[in-house]
Amino acid sequence: MDDIGYVKNFEQLKILSDPRRLSILRLLMAASATLSQLGQVLGEHPARVRHHLKQLERAGLIELTETRMVRGFVEKYYRATARAFIFNEIILPQNPVPGKESIVLLGSHDIALGLLTERLQNYKGSAEILALAVGSLEGLVALRQGTGQIAGCHLLDIESGEYNLPYVRHFFPDRPVVLVTLAHREQGLLVVPGNPHRIRGLEDLARPDLILINRNPGSGTRLWLDRQLTRSGISYQQVRGYIQETRTHTGVAQAILQGKADVGLGIQAAASQFGLDFIPLFQERYDLVIPREQVESQRLQPLLNHLQSGEFRRAMDGLGGYDTAHTGDRLMP
Repeated sequence: MDDIGYVKNFEQLKILSDPRRLSILRLLMAASATLSQLGQVLGEHPARVRHHLKQLERAGLIELTETRMVRGFVEKYYRATARAFIFNEIILPQNPVPGKESIVLLGSHDIALGLLTERLQNYKGSAEILALAVGSLEGLVALRQGTGQIAGCHLLDIESGEYNLPYVRHFFPDRPVVLVTLAHREQGLLVVPGNPHRIRGLEDLARPDLILINRNPGSGTRLWLDRQLTRSGISYQQVRGYIQETRTHTGVAQAILQGKADVGLGIQAAASQFGLDFIPLFQERYDLVIPREQVESQRLQPLLNHLQSGEFRRAMDGLGGYDTAHTGDRLMP
């Protein structure tokens, strides 16, 4: 196993744009595992896990390391080909799909953004969008390095009380960028339907009878939670499940629905999608950060036009927890 691996090509990025395959890769970076072991951890049927494993193996991201005979069955052990991967210098083919260009969108996970990219795939002349949930900070780093064309973020600056702009000024002091607002969205605690544990707020996370499902470091949600725990005098050691992580809001909802956790911080749309109860805590602004020269490019026009359409605003309203009053607004750092 190499210490560092590099995600350099279009196919690898496309494979990792699926959060389930990304989760499998991260598990196999920590330790080797079998198909059945991965299925138990992820709560997925072995046939589904096998499909993802084969794609990861073909892409050179994981490898078969050992086979053992266990109770009359052959168990295959897989592991990642590196201890860590860097998304660096992604090389896109000239025409991955006939008549379509490519847009790489890295940053924080959002359900409405996923809906936007799905809808655009059916629009003639729109680019193929590869959206990868890596967290708000990593999305800005990737944009700074030229890895993608768009970064999605929702980072609160405590001193100014402003979202995203202070961070963008820090990352791009010498390069003009534009922030295009996706929406304001509601964040809060996702809990089991009926809230049987009677969870009321963040202070309950210190209770010994509750298990948290956390978000990944670098995500705006994780950064907000860490600040609030510190402000409340709650140490990370007091929170059961603090080190149990997922990279998406839907991953939080799934963990709670599957009984792997009792509570998690996430957006209201994820609670609505999975039939969970929701305890609202705050509203935040989610922006798309785009280099100024890209904003007027023909490649991004279908995305920006559809974002501001009444059709898409109505679709966002139906997801729950989105305020679309400022969708499409443009901010200059």
